Amino acid sequence: MRANITAFGGDPDRVTVFGESAGAMSIGTLLAMPAARGLFHRAVLQSGAAHHTLDRESAALVGGRLADILGVKPTRAALAAVPAGRLLPAQQQLRAEISARPDPALWGQAARNLMPFEPVVDGITLPQAPIDAIDTGAAAGVDVLVGANRDEFRLFLVPTGVFGLVTEEMVELAATGYGLPPGDGVRGYRTAFPDATPGRLLAEIATDWFYRVPALRLAEARNRHGARTHVYEFAWQPPTFDGQLGACHASELPFVFDNLTDPSFTPLLGAEPPQLLASAMHEAWVAFAATGDPGWPDYGADRLVMRFGAGRGAASAVESDPRGALRALWDGVR
Repeated sequence: MRANITAFGGDPDRVTVFGESAGAMSIGTLLAMPAARGLFHRAVLQSGAAHHTLDRESAALVGGRLADILGVKPTRAALAAVPAGRLLPAQQQLRAEISARPDPALWGQAARNLMPFEPVVDGITLPQAPIDAIDTGAAAGVDVLVGANRDEFRLFLVPTGVFGLVTEEMVELAATGYGLPPGDGVRGYRTAFPDATPGRLLAEIATDWFYRVPALRLAEARNRHGARTHVYEFAWQPPTFDGQLGACHASELPFVFDNLTDPSFTPLLGAEPPQLLASAMHEAWVAFAATGDPGWPDYGADRLVMRFGAGRGAASAVESDPRGALRALWDGVR
């Protein structure tokens, strides 16, 4: 990319890498990889940060089971020789097996987030977990824009109907599985949202564990090295699914790309998503790529976060440490 960007009118000394969800987690990995040093100068991480990796032992469990499903030896050469037409269904079967039986004895670290295919901390290409490398100063010279959506996990609960089937016991099991102290963790969320259904509580907890808290921890780690980091939250609430979908996973994408007219987004966003919000987000992302400054202060000691679409009429504003008490619940956990 850096070697060829001039041919496309770009500047090899001003390269921005940019990803969402698994793409953002991949960018978090690039921030920690020695081989990537100097190849890019700015990074955008949307709904993913630097916490999702597997250790070698967990990767061996996942790879071994994939090889079993395919009927091949668990080697790089054997797996590479499998045609895509066979490999993709096998991957889907493995993912279903993890979801049905998330046992750490079977899957290692993949059992916690049900994501079997993640970057592996192998000690060479990725010497240590990305968040740990960033905490020791990796990529401190790279400008970073990172954030999450207000209601990320509702995408996986509301359209499927699971949102209304969640029980208090399920919420407690999930919170404990993510590492929150039994009882106290859920009580913290119940205090913050006293009228919330169990489905909403689960969505809040899972959103924080998967997306929001990792983004904030990345910003905090970079703060310790004076590295410039801008944090955002996308909070606009669409009317779809009777208003229950919220600012779910991926809902910020048509705003960032200023592509609201694409009819494929209508089931997600409704008929009239706010163009002013799309213009504001698109301009901020372009400004960050061009200058490293999206238009609001960096996270810093005041934990400043630009909340897009959180106010009346989809207005946006910078807030200091939104939902700080819930962030603090994860201290030492996530």
